[in-house]
Amino acid sequence: MDERELAWLRRCVELAGEALEAGDEPFGSVLVDGSGTLRAEDRNRVAGGDATRHPEFELARWAAEHLSPAERAAATVYTSGEHCPMCSAAHAWVGLGRIVFVASSAQLSEWLAAWGRPPGPVAALPAGTVAPGVTVEGPVEELVPAVEELHRRFAERAGG
Repeated sequence: MDERELAWLRRCVELAGEALEAGDEPFGSVLVDGSGTLRAEDRNRVAGGDATRHPEFELARWAAEHLSPAERAAATVYTSGEHCPMCSAAHAWVGLGRIVFVASSAQLSEWLAAWGRPPGPVAALPAGTVAPGVTVEGPVEELVPAVEELHRRFAERAGG
């Protein structure tokens, strides 16, 4: 993990913070092409009632519309939290390249349980299990505390 990749992950944490400040679950992601250029970014937007508005899913849709298959395969999605099964599947179906995440689904599940919050509605499967052809890297331990703090704040707001 070099400084350039850490910078992309820090941006993901910033986007997750923006999501939290907007009243949403704290997740943020960026799509970087094979030459290292930011192509798109997004944050969680599920608070409006559409539970599919995860940033990783939105970036997969964006990539399918704007990048060639070769460009998608060379791209990396950096994200504050490991892709859920829905997002992992979308990532694989559009042919995106690697996934690099800060905090794992297993870590999030542990935090939620410790805070007395219910698990998500979908099994917390590792992204590589859902999308076995995709290179998946993480967690990135030096940034995990920042992501945990965002989720703790969200859990407190949600009553946990």
